[in-house]
Amino acid sequence: MGGVEIPETDTVIKGRHVLIVVRGNNYKEDLAAIKTYIDEVNPVLIGVDGGADALLEYGYTPDMIIGDMDSVSDEALKICKDIVVHAYPNGKAPGLARVKQLGLNAKTFISPGTSEDIAMLLAYEKHADLIVAVGTHSSIIDFLEKGRRGMGSTFLVRLKIGSILVDAKGVSKLYNQKLKPSYMISLFAAALVPIIVISTISPPIKHAIKLLELRLKMLLP
Repeated sequence: MGGVEIPETDTVIKGRHVLIVVRGNNYKEDLAAIKTYIDEVNPVLIGVDGGADALLEYGYTPDMIIGDMDSVSDEALKICKDIVVHAYPNGKAPGLARVKQLGLNAKTFISPGTSEDIAMLLAYEKHADLIVAVGTHSSIIDFLEKGRRGMGSTFLVRLKIGSILVDAKGVSKLYNQKLKPSYMISLFAAALVPIIVISTISPPIKHAIKLLELRLKMLLP
């Protein structure tokens, strides 16, 4: 991936976390699992083609859309302020025509490989502090299922940016645990302890408890 020219973008990435969303396997579950992270950290949101619509589904506006523009909606393109069209090594960018038809501006990123590769590469070269990937292709099975030329570049890109890359694939399965009854009992017991302690040392509460006992005795036959 050496010698690739990184386009200038309007979105400031340096020193920030970047979330890259691709509509791959289990992207919905994993995106839902890291919702708290998104709300608290407020990372730069990059949608790779249809990944932009995935962000919209969860109420987030993508800061940037990168890709061939073949599977992203007009709605997503119109509300995004930063559009980067993936161009072939020969300079041709078929997706650029669609963007122009919508009356929108876009930059081109000339590079071999896949759109998710250049999204990661752009974030890395723009000095992102951390890159979080959702729905991307990371295993040999993913590569074979994708069935596209240039998937070898994915390995090279991940090798380059690995030190700051966190793959969210499968995060939803880590936290997909039902609350066990034993946990509820422990929680209730823990909450009951301070109540009992306070009731034994607080005169007003002790008085209220005695009044309650008297009322119960009067009501019972």
